[in-house]
Amino acid sequence: MSDLGLNAASPDVRDDPDGIVRVAIHGEVTEDRVRAVLGAIQRVAESGRDVLVLADVRHMGPVSAPVRKAVTEEMRGARIDAVAIIGASFSMRVIVALLAKGVQMLTGQPYPQQFFDTEGEAHTWLLARRDALRAGRRPGA
Repeated sequence: MSDLGLNAASPDVRDDPDGIVRVAIHGEVTEDRVRAVLGAIQRVAESGRDVLVLADVRHMGPVSAPVRKAVTEEMRGARIDAVAIIGASFSMRVIVALLAKGVQMLTGQPYPQQFFDTEGEAHTWLLARRDALRAGRRPGA
């Protein structure tokens, strides 16, 4: 795995040695932060790697309508192979599900995402998705 400088692109992003991109936004979610995070994730896609994201939203603030719009705009051209989300409240789950449906409608591409209570469960799911992608078959949800 090469150093893509993800942490320099966004302090909210960390590239783990196992190839999983960890995202943790603490506090206010702004359009600039979202664009920086998605830009860092885009670097992973452009490198040819699987784009597997573990998003920790336990300490994330509210997501305003302009931020949701920015996410949808930025996701139009993004490739994300799987997103595991930990710590999402009910309202966050609803927002993410709506965003995922919107992205799927705009891009025609699947947006596999799953919610988890623990980081261990999320990590295990992402590794299974990675193995399925590398084996060349469509991974199950």
